[in-house]
Amino acid sequence: MNVLNQASGDNYTVLHGDCVDVLKGIPDATIDYSIFSPPFASLYTYSNSPRDMGNVRNDAEFFEHFAFLIAELRRVMKPGHNVSFHCMLMPTSKERDGYIGLKDFRGDLIRAFQAHGFIYASEVCIWKDPVTSMQRTKALGLLHKTVRTNACMSRQGIPDYLVTMRAPGEMVDKVTHEPDQYPVDKWQKVASPVWMDIDPSDTLQYRSAREHDDERHICPLQLEVIRRGIDLWTNPGDVVLSPFTGIGSEGFVAVEMGRKFVGAELKQSYFEQAARNLSAAEQEQTQDLFA
Repeated sequence: MNVLNQASGDNYTVLHGDCVDVLKGIPDATIDYSIFSPPFASLYTYSNSPRDMGNVRNDAEFFEHFAFLIAELRRVMKPGHNVSFHCMLMPTSKERDGYIGLKDFRGDLIRAFQAHGFIYASEVCIWKDPVTSMQRTKALGLLHKTVRTNACMSRQGIPDYLVTMRAPGEMVDKVTHEPDQYPVDKWQKVASPVWMDIDPSDTLQYRSAREHDDERHICPLQLEVIRRGIDLWTNPGDVVLSPFTGIGSEGFVAVEMGRKFVGAELKQSYFEQAARNLSAAEQEQTQDLFA
């Protein structure tokens, strides 16, 4: 396994290296749940590394590389257990794509997992404020003046999605919840096909991990989205995997919720920040146990 460094505690291990290489070192059928945000093909670049899946010439090249990861996920996931990915549709641009519109990145990811035998299990749409998106991106389709000048170019905002794929096979160790741990009102909120209550600012602080020379964007996954996935689809003590650990959001929540975590991160500054965040989460968990 080609790993540059690693950081670990009693309940987590995060490895500095390429995610496919890291997963090759994980034994078969040992992961209970995986949740992550995949890199966005060629739109956002996280590093200059040739191993960065965002550093590709086109979507076809991205999915060619991403297929190696899906194959490893299929191998390490326990049968019947879930993989959740956080994604969105991709806006196109006249300069890059020749037209202004959307690309079905979400659907392409689903089909890529299905090609490796995963079952399309569930999906939730996560509402995002179109005004905030307009102010951040200045997208033509969201500008109010476009309604007045050429409304055919206007569009709705782009939500996030949490898509869940189930590994094929017969589940041996089922995930179960007691009625007092998962009451009806809680289930009704989680079962809603649209989550309207996700706070976009509910993320780990990430500015210390940013570098100006080799990235244009970071898309942190909200902690409450991770909490709901881990809470629903794992038992306490289960192993949660993120192949794109970033600054450690998935691991932070996993440790916070009494699960174990294993992750891979290619970018050194993110790896170092993830190590600090995971250590802090474990210290907080220990303090809570003895409070």
